[in-house]
Amino acid sequence: MASMTEDALHALIGHRFPGGTRRIEHWENWLLTDCTGREQLPDGLVHPVALFHVPIQGAGTSIAELFAIGQVEGAGSVGLDGYDWEYFQPLREDVDYRFDGGVIETERCTTEDGAPYDRFVFSIDLTTPDGDPAARITNHWRLRR
Repeated sequence: MASMTEDALHALIGHRFPGGTRRIEHWENWLLTDCTGREQLPDGLVHPVALFHVPIQGAGTSIAELFAIGQVEGAGSVGLDGYDWEYFQPLREDVDYRFDGGVIETERCTTEDGAPYDRFVFSIDLTTPDGDPAARITNHWRLRR
């Protein structure tokens, strides 16, 4: 796939996801926790592993759509450079959280051996039904060109 121009890359900053609401059902939390090999958390607490995919779905987007925004194809084109998860309160099962976010940073970069790649950073805020901040995820992707 042809490389995105630097201007087009910079223009992605400010792109907003549709947003929406989503709940983490008990069965989903149970399965996600079980996949980690850990004990279930008490009192309907959500296992942190849910923050890998739930915010993306809740914000009304998908991995495929994120790939399309960054103009890359397939998992071999994207690397995870890191992620930041901020909790403002415990996340719980069966709560209708609101999800809003978008692209907050992009940068054209080059590896030490001269291979081009783009930094692509998006952030999604989770709020409670009352509008209180619950969490924020910020994912840092490396888009290989």
